[in-house]
This record gives sequence, C-alpha cells and structure tokens, in this order.
Amino acid sequence: MIVGLGTDLIEVERVAQKVGRDAGFKELVFSPAEILYCESKANKYEHYAARFAAKEAFFKAIGTGWLNGTAFNEVEIAHDERGKPFIQLKGETGTTIAALGYTRISVSLTHLKTIAAATVIIED
Repeated sequence: MIVGLGTDLIEVERVAQKVGRDAGFKELVFSPAEILYCESKANKYEHYAARFAAKEAFFKAIGTGWLNGTAFNEVEIAHDERGKPFIQLKGETGTTIAALGYTRISVSLTHLKTIAAATVIIED
C-alpha cells in the first residue's frame, strides 16, 4: 500500500551555483558515488539537480520532512544495470528509515537544461 508520495521541482542554475560556489555543499548533499556519477556527465548540473529534487521528494514522501538521524548525502540515487534509478539509504539514515517499516521506495527523475524534477513513492 502507498504510504507516501513526494514531488519536487528545482531550477538547475540554482543547484549549479551552490555546487560550484559553496565549499562543502556538494559533499553535504551528495554521496561520493553521486558526485562521481554527476561529474562524469557532460551536463553535470542537470544530474545534480535531479538528485537534489529526488532527495527533497523523498523527505516529503516520508511525511515528516527531514528527520533527526538522517542526512542528505546518505539518501543516495543509484542506478540498476539498465539505468533505472533507485534510492539507496546509507548509514544512520538507512537505520532511521528502516525503523519506519517501509518496504519499497520508488523514484523517477527528469531534467532539462533549466529544470529538474523527481517523484518518490513509498510503500509499506
């Protein structure tokens, strides 16, 4: 059964400014694997923005917003062998969210030159 739905939309330029200018922002928000992935892309800021939107959508979907015991860089957007994105929860964030009893988290990403969006569905 669906217990949470979250959607987020963000301007790519807004994320590009933060990633490119603010020291430590990238590491605070993105996992090392996400940074490696985004940096390998020609339009890297579109990929960063889509991941940022997914993290925001995830916290909206859990229905509480950001929780103590969670960190943005521990909500990792990864891809399966066919390129389908999925959310991988790491560290203390994984433990905190596992205690909520969710069994499935689905994510969809999209991005254009100027805007990125994501939707997250959580099921129990």
